Amino acid sequence: MADLGWSSRKIRHVLLAILVFGQPLSVHAQGEAPQTQKPPSAGGAATGGVFAPIRDALSRPITAGGFVDGAPVVYQDITKQSGLSAWRNHTGSPEKNYILELASAGVALLDYDNDGWLDIYLVNGSTYRALAGLEPAPRAALFHNNHDGTFTDVTDKAGVANERWGFGVAVGDYDNDGRPDIYVTNFGKNRLYHNNGDGTFTDVAEKAGVAVSGASPIWTTAAAFGDYDRDGRLDLFVAGYVKYDLKNPPTPGSAAVGYNFCQYRGQMTPCGPRGLPGERDFLFHNNGDGTFTEVAVKAGVSDPNGYYGFAAAWVDMDDDGWPDLVVANDSTPRYLYRNLGNGTFEDISYASGFALSETGREQASMGIAVGDYDNDGKVDFYITNFSDDYNTLFHNEGGGNFLDLSFQLGVGEPTIPFLAWGTGFIDFDNDGWKDIFVANGHVYQSVDKFDWGTTWAQRPLLFRNQGGKRFAEVPPATGSGLAVLGSARGAAFGDLFNRGRIDVVMNNLEGPPTVLKNVVANAGNWVLLKLLGGPKSPRDATGAVVFVTAGGLRQRGDVLGGGSYSSASDQRLHFGLGTAGKIEKLEIRWPSGLKETVNVPGVNRIVTIAEGKGVEDDHPGKESKKEMGKKDKTK
Repeated sequence: MADLGWSSRKIRHVLLAILVFGQPLSVHAQGEAPQTQKPPSAGGAATGGVFAPIRDALSRPITAGGFVDGAPVVYQDITKQSGLSAWRNHTGSPEKNYILELASAGVALLDYDNDGWLDIYLVNGSTYRALAGLEPAPRAALFHNNHDGTFTDVTDKAGVANERWGFGVAVGDYDNDGRPDIYVTNFGKNRLYHNNGDGTFTDVAEKAGVAVSGASPIWTTAAAFGDYDRDGRLDLFVAGYVKYDLKNPPTPGSAAVGYNFCQYRGQMTPCGPRGLPGERDFLFHNNGDGTFTEVAVKAGVSDPNGYYGFAAAWVDMDDDGWPDLVVANDSTPRYLYRNLGNGTFEDISYASGFALSETGREQASMGIAVGDYDNDGKVDFYITNFSDDYNTLFHNEGGGNFLDLSFQLGVGEPTIPFLAWGTGFIDFDNDGWKDIFVANGHVYQSVDKFDWGTTWAQRPLLFRNQGGKRFAEVPPATGSGLAVLGSARGAAFGDLFNRGRIDVVMNNLEGPPTVLKNVVANAGNWVLLKLLGGPKSPRDATGAVVFVTAGGLRQRGDVLGGGSYSSASDQRLHFGLGTAGKIEKLEIRWPSGLKETVNVPGVNRIVTIAEGKGVEDDHPGKESKKEMGKKDKTK
């Protein structure tokens, strides 16, 4: 689609919002939204209306059913075998009466000790009694990868238990010492865990000026590292959610919120976020001396509207060399900030078509996936939303335009019953096309009491990319990882076992995490790239863009800061190559602006590339000879 021009795009999307705001679609042909039974009603969360329940052959709600006997198993649940099943997320009270208890928490995959293997960090919530000092606080956990499919809890040694009411996590090497640091968002003061390089961390948040503290506790959720001014140092964006008073929590009928924003489908629920005052957002500029300066107002990203931030990511969406900022907000319009290259941003949320749904509605957005799903060289966005609404796939049309193609591409209607959170574009079968993974789980336990076609514990969704033209849901094989039920929140993606396959870790509210091992049969060839930035780029290369040409496809990969729901994924770039036996061309656009072409010696390898120096390390993945033999036969 051609660039429509800035003013015409603004008119198009603003008029759309005014004319059809809140109206459900009334047709149900292929590529269009199904008709609602009722239009959206008042409630704490934005939805698309009331939809008829969808059940499987055994009359189970599709969110906790639809399992297929004999279907190929693509993910295996190895939580118990991996050693993570004893850890549990614990958030609030069993009744879950307040909004503070509904959204924790995120997960990060990082190689904290630089041994070449991904470790796992799980954020935990807290309880009211713990905040009052009446009981021990639930603890976050860091699990070290033992290189044999198991993990060991090293939280005590590392000193990263948090022991505050946690929500999100971001990973980045903010001081360019070659070691990943951890930032944790909380209700209350946040933590910045500086990696000491000896297996321990030190919380330097207050010293660094990024604790986000106030006269009363400040509730922040998503965080994302990115070098917005291209000075070679990672800056930090932190999204605020709701202004929440522990002494006067929002209850139905209270002066703070009334009744309208404390219901779902006519039933009483925890209040909000609608009806509650929103918290502002924060942008911390890295001073290069271990401290940061808060500059959100000056930069134009402070969220004066008080929207309810849940996810954020830095990515150069218009390929002008400057990282832009995308923010998913709950039950309010989404933000897309265009980096002007002078320390400030322009809010193009409405003009770009990104702020609202196809029909001009606010959506209750939870997570962000960033990736080039159709291999046209431009990054697209996939946004997860509340139940009784669809997840939104935005195609990057160029020129600052985004087009909602959710229903046309097959990822709209199947997602309506689900309440979706963490998400990512991943090539799970290594065919060279990015697929979509979605972690799901409701916020209202009471949905299990009604015949609404949705459930508190839900299964994840996986959509296979069919050549960039359409997506098809991968059948959830009975007993497989895609049939695991939980109330998931954060999700992180990466190659846990260095086999060239993308695994998944989900953090589940009030339960153990879920570790999903990729066990796809006959997966394609691959390459995994670790990038090291030079003196004028962040050391961890956040913001770098890579193009890999192989087997007739030119794929794009971005070293992201942020994404998913308040989580952090493997920063190594994974490319599935299908049957291609060699990489024809590898191009890198470094954060500093340097562009270079690098020769990669082979496929099915993990390759480390340093800016301006080429390949520094290269070794094969940890696949078995049997698996390698299968691939050789496909060439």
